[in-house]
Amino acid sequence: MNTRHARTQPGAAAPQTSQTPPIAETCPVARAVDVLGDRWSLLIVRDAFDEKRRFGDFQRSLGIAKNILADRLRRLVEAEILRTQPAADGSAFQEYVLTAKGTTLFPVVVALRQWGERHLFARGERHSTLIDKESGKPVPFMAPQGGDGRVLSPDQAEVRKVR
Repeated sequence: MNTRHARTQPGAAAPQTSQTPPIAETCPVARAVDVLGDRWSLLIVRDAFDEKRRFGDFQRSLGIAKNILADRLRRLVEAEILRTQPAADGSAFQEYVLTAKGTTLFPVVVALRQWGERHLFARGERHSTLIDKESGKPVPFMAPQGGDGRVLSPDQAEVRKVR
């Protein structure tokens, strides 16, 4: 098992390896990027939210080389973001499904999607958008909020180390 992605109990220090950058000792963003920061991992997670389950489904959707896909799926399983299960149709295939931990990445995927919609497409250029199934309307733009519900700007928040 790759100890960089080993599960830790709340409050316990994550195992460090010679490959773990020093900043990851205290920075949650650095640790998250260590698990999800390559070209393919978040796209695999995105596809899992879009109900892709099988190796071939991910491969066709992403156009990723099979050896790279196998490696990323293995890493996501080791990090407990995905888990494997027998195929629902009883075939010999296995399926990859989001764990509870993986499901908590939904706001991350939504935020990246919305940032991309806002900043990476020319005005009038066609792209997909995330729709609320119940209302049929686009999901509102996500923004960090203070404890009282007001939207925070970067200068209204700060990082503090906690024990």
